[in-house]
Amino acid sequence: MKDTIAKLLKKALAEKGIEAREKDIENALEIPPSYELGDYSFPCFSLKEKLRDNPSKIALEIKNHLSSSEVIDYVKSNGPYVNFFLKKEKIAKDLIKEILTKKENYGKSKIKKGKIMVEFPSPNTNKPLHLGHLRNMSIGESVSRILEFNGEKVIRANLNNDRGVHICKSMAAYEFYGKNKLPNIKSDHFVGDFYVLFNKKEKQDKKLELEAQNMLQKWEQGDKKTIMLWKKMNKWALDGFKETYKKLGIHHDKEYFESNIYEKGREIILNGFKKGIFEKNSDGAIIADLKQESLGEKVLLRADGTSVYITQDIYLAKLKFDEFKLTKSIYVVGNEQDYHFNVLFYILKKLKFGFADNLKHLSYGMVNLPEGKMKSREGTVVDADDLIDEVQNLVKKELNSRYKLSKKEIESRSLKIALSAIRYFLLKVDTRKDMIFNPKESINFEGDTGPYILYSYARASSILKKANKKLKKEFAIKNNLGKIEFELIKKLLQFKEILSSAYNNINPSVIANYSYQLSQLFNEFYHSSPVIGSDNESFLLSFVDAFRQVLKNSLFLLGIDAIEEM
Repeated sequence: MKDTIAKLLKKALAEKGIEAREKDIENALEIPPSYELGDYSFPCFSLKEKLRDNPSKIALEIKNHLSSSEVIDYVKSNGPYVNFFLKKEKIAKDLIKEILTKKENYGKSKIKKGKIMVEFPSPNTNKPLHLGHLRNMSIGESVSRILEFNGEKVIRANLNNDRGVHICKSMAAYEFYGKNKLPNIKSDHFVGDFYVLFNKKEKQDKKLELEAQNMLQKWEQGDKKTIMLWKKMNKWALDGFKETYKKLGIHHDKEYFESNIYEKGREIILNGFKKGIFEKNSDGAIIADLKQESLGEKVLLRADGTSVYITQDIYLAKLKFDEFKLTKSIYVVGNEQDYHFNVLFYILKKLKFGFADNLKHLSYGMVNLPEGKMKSREGTVVDADDLIDEVQNLVKKELNSRYKLSKKEIESRSLKIALSAIRYFLLKVDTRKDMIFNPKESINFEGDTGPYILYSYARASSILKKANKKLKKEFAIKNNLGKIEFELIKKLLQFKEILSSAYNNINPSVIANYSYQLSQLFNEFYHSSPVIGSDNESFLLSFVDAFRQVLKNSLFLLGIDAIEEM
């Protein structure tokens, strides 16, 4: 609608001698405060200086210059505003027909674009996935779906950080205290318990820290016993991750392992040094001088010739583009790594890699609990599995208090609702902002939550089930649409605009907030407009189905499964 109105206004303004961009006109359009003032309004205050006239007079003249349109009923000038009244019934019929014809493809781009790699959650194999990883995975999966919906080919990738002293800490604790035990709990939790144990015991026993350092050296030297222990504990961690990924519906098209690439990139740095891109410091280490970029000096190769973490990232960035011929690579990583990625991207530009401008660090804020910040070393981190179980148990209590369901149904339904609660709560906050996750608040069936949105979907499904009628593609609207019906129509019309915003800004929170607003309007409609048995029953049933489809598409983009019954 905004696009149509902007085109008409652009033409009318041109006749007054004013050249304006359609996008600027669209941005200037407002929703009037009162339903009686129309559906959209265009303020004319900004034209006062250009036309040297009263804004009220300008509005009247613009109104008189406007062409007719098949979707605009009539136009009025009201003081300094040009107010547009839409042909509500025609717009409603056309929109609902389009939604019900395209269904899950409504809003989806037919234009094939590029090939984008989205890397997430890139965990360390010394502990289980935690609440921070849940936000990472929620963002990564949602972004992947938004990109695919907009015509991009997406490759979901995962870098497993499976080597280094932090890995050896779990191994050292297992050597000292594990006594060759096999996992008696979920295997990644088993590994994580030894990491926590290491940090508790190292203050009392200095040999433990020394053992971790020795293990790292032995690992790098290929010591058989150390490698066997590393492979065993790494497998436990990775197997545990796979279980969690499966529960969350996460899959990866490509897995990278730090252990396979940590020594790579050295040749790239040495070539850069030969070309004068990098230099040596007084200690003999090769560095990138980024002082002009306000990033200081970054060591790329130690004086002994060994690589640092960023060296492998330089190699991996090149490897990704060489392997997959990508148009873009997105790293979903927390904002504590902002400096690292700024340095990485500048170095890749200095190396004159063609892909360097096609990299993005999707930096997201930290997620904490109401009790405060989580710390892995102290064992105060909330494990992803434990949080899912906790939220699921809260949902089970709610379901048992409302319905009589079989144990199997309670288990299945409660998991879907729990995952909707977690994902929605983690996605509704702007990606860049820190947030506090409150498990009890997240499962509220009323308010800005995943369960509330699922409940709205289920409520729409219930209406259609009760009607038990085959929906018609052609229907008549016998009575004029009321205010709430058309507000809901306008919100459905907004879906494509919201999708475009989420895609351009790579920000799922736009869709999360839209889903809530859409659900709120539907629930207002549900309480004020009887559907079954009304004069407009045929139209309203199709209307409810259209709402249900758009909400389902929105939920899909958030990685949330819609359910027919709550």
